[in-house]
Amino acid sequence: MSVLFILCPIIAIGAIVDAIAGGGGLITLTAYVAVGLPPQVALGNNKFASASGTAIACYRYIRNDQVDWKVGSIAMLTSLAGSAVGSYMATIYADTYLHYLLIFLVPAIAVFIMVKPDFGQAKPMEARLAIPFSAVMGLAIGLYDGFFGPGTGMFLTIIFTSVIGLDLLRACGTARVVNLASNIAAVATFIRFGSINYAIAIPCAVSAIIGGYIGSGLAIRGGVKVVKPVMLFVLSLLLLKVVASTFGLF
Repeated sequence: MSVLFILCPIIAIGAIVDAIAGGGGLITLTAYVAVGLPPQVALGNNKFASASGTAIACYRYIRNDQVDWKVGSIAMLTSLAGSAVGSYMATIYADTYLHYLLIFLVPAIAVFIMVKPDFGQAKPMEARLAIPFSAVMGLAIGLYDGFFGPGTGMFLTIIFTSVIGLDLLRACGTARVVNLASNIAAVATFIRFGSINYAIAIPCAVSAIIGGYIGSGLAIRGGVKVVKPVMLFVLSLLLLKVVASTFGLF
């Protein structure tokens, strides 16, 4: 019970962040490890709760017509394939070079978001280009998710709005749907290998559902004013994680 009193509020906060901009796993996974769960069980519990929170967020975005199914559907399929390949790559290659790349890439993305005045405004790409690009993007982000993972949902949102040209809220909804597909695949794998502690995972899933409902509501009502600051917050967390991991700070 003492573990749940610590975890549940943190999981709810992480789910709020995840529903708005993605990247909530940077908060929640750290919490699972901090209370002493073994790494594999921490990952399993994190995905179980995350999938629950993402599902309720998806429901709210879909209900408010904030999902672009044309680009989202193809990205879902290719991200699943990319995630499988990325997971395999993670077993045979070190992620050292990716850490160094992210140290430069993450601040560049943050500056881009801050200085671009029309960030998040709809500028739709032609359908004949948007669909194949979404397929390639889904594959690439899936590879990243399987190989490394942190901030996947946020990167999806940024690409959907900056490249595909969706408005920011619609990009958030579409990214959540794609993320849910990869979460479900991961949860199935963790269940198969018995890597979920249900006594902890189920209460945390309830917290994630509450957080996902609140976060998606905040994004839907607040739009860019809510999503953009949360994105910058997640980018800051990701940069801290990458720097700490790369240089062994903690």
